[in-house]
Amino acid sequence: MATQFLISLLLLSGYALTSATQFGRPLNRKLAELKKKEQLTHFKFYWHESVGGSNATAAIIIPSLPQYSNTSHFGSVRVIDTPLTLGPNLSSKVVGRAQGFYAVTSRTDLELTMIQNFNFFEGKYNGSTISILGRDVALNETRELPVVGGSGVFRFAKGYVELRTYLAEPIAGNSVIEYNLYVLHY
Repeated sequence: MATQFLISLLLLSGYALTSATQFGRPLNRKLAELKKKEQLTHFKFYWHESVGGSNATAAIIIPSLPQYSNTSHFGSVRVIDTPLTLGPNLSSKVVGRAQGFYAVTSRTDLELTMIQNFNFFEGKYNGSTISILGRDVALNETRELPVVGGSGVFRFAKGYVELRTYLAEPIAGNSVIEYNLYVLHY
C-alpha cells in the first residue's frame, strides 16, 4: 500500500512538473474568456489619405526605386495615420483612425501590402482595435483583405474587409476609400 502511494505521488509530481514547463498547452475555452457566443459585426467607414499639406495623414518613408518612380512606384513605403469617418467627407464624424504602413510590392502594377490597425473610439468599441494585413490591388474596383486579429472587444477577431475607391486624386495625393468590414469576435 505504501509502495502504491509512493508511485502515485511520483507520477502526479512528474505530471505537475511536465505541465508547468510546457511551452504550449491546450486551454479550457471558459478560462480563456471565450464564454460568449461568437458574433458577426459589420462596419462601414471611409479611410482618408492625404500625402501633402499641413494635415498630411500619410508620409513617404522610403521613396520608390528610381526606375519605377513614373510607373508602379515599386519599393515605396508609406506610414499612415488616417481618420476613419462615417461618411465620405472629411467633415463626417470620426469614429477611429487607421495606423500602420503599406509598401508598393509589384514592379508592374499598383499593388500594395498593407498592415493597418483600426483604432476605434466610438461607443462600446472605444479603445478596441482590429488588425488587417494583406494585398491591395489598388486599381481593382473591389479589393479584399483579411482581418488577422484584434484587441479589446475584438480579441480573437477574424474576418475580412472589402475596399472600394470612392475618390482618387493622384496629383494632389488624396484618396478616400470605402471600407466594409466584417468581423467575427466574442
